[in-house]
Amino acid sequence: MMKRFALPALALAAAAVAVPAAAQSYDRHDRGPAYQQNYGGWQSINQRKYNLDRRIDQGVRSRALSMREATRLKGELNSLVRLEYSYQRGGLSQWERRDLDARYDRLSRQVRAERNDRDNRRH
Repeated sequence: MMKRFALPALALAAAAVAVPAAAQSYDRHDRGPAYQQNYGGWQSINQRKYNLDRRIDQGVRSRALSMREATRLKGELNSLVRLEYSYQRGGLSQWERRDLDARYDRLSRQVRAERNDRDNRRH
């Protein structure tokens, strides 16, 4: 049980220390920094992990996510964290960075879909 929470907690602590949260305004046509391809506006992977973890927690608190859905989504987030650590052993290549971006985008869409699907709220 402790191991299950240690890795996300470590990632969260690293994100809180290494990457200060920046307030950003978004207009209707701005999809946010995670979607921008240039590195000047690119959102770091640590910030994306933190944001996804926060969105899942908010979904549980607001009851938009069931515990079952949140557990599955957190498991997928933890799998991405493990993959990222695996990639980082030799330094992140451009392909690995794009792969992680695509996987985080996919998980972000899953979180959004689960929070808005209005099912499994009693579990």
